[in-house]
Amino acid sequence: MADEQKQDNTTEEQTEPLFQLQKIYLKDASFELPHAPQIFQEDGQVEIKMNIAQQVDQLAEGVHEVMLTVTVTATLDEKTAYLAEVQQAGVFSIVGLDEKTQHAVLNTLCPHTLFPYARRAITDLVADGGFPPLVLQPINFDQIYAQRLQEAQAQQEQAAADMEVQGNA
Repeated sequence: MADEQKQDNTTEEQTEPLFQLQKIYLKDASFELPHAPQIFQEDGQVEIKMNIAQQVDQLAEGVHEVMLTVTVTATLDEKTAYLAEVQQAGVFSIVGLDEKTQHAVLNTLCPHTLFPYARRAITDLVADGGFPPLVLQPINFDQIYAQRLQEAQAQQEQAAADMEVQGNA
């Protein structure tokens, strides 16, 4: 009987964790050929550099827009052969997670979901620009997130140590 009462008293409402993709869309795309058509006449090995950035905006309670920006710059003999940039975005519903877990989901699972779409858009832009299709390798967003957390922790520790040194001076 005591067990039954205990069970009845602990039937608090708990929010079931939910991760739902509402929408994926291409927010912006650009492709530049600053040295066309001369760049097509040049020989040599093209050097590719890729940068990735991410932005998270809260649209409503439990609803976020995550935008992944992928920028690819190709150079040939120190001249820009092409510049391709894609802003791939998505609207995600995320509820029932603690703050730390939600932060991790927004910075790992969401960009992981968006990256294949951005990669395809970059590939299409480069091919449509007259170059061989560029296939970007998969990215480990979990590893990037872990590195960022380690860097932030190291900066906090360094700042604390600096403040301690200043306090003792």
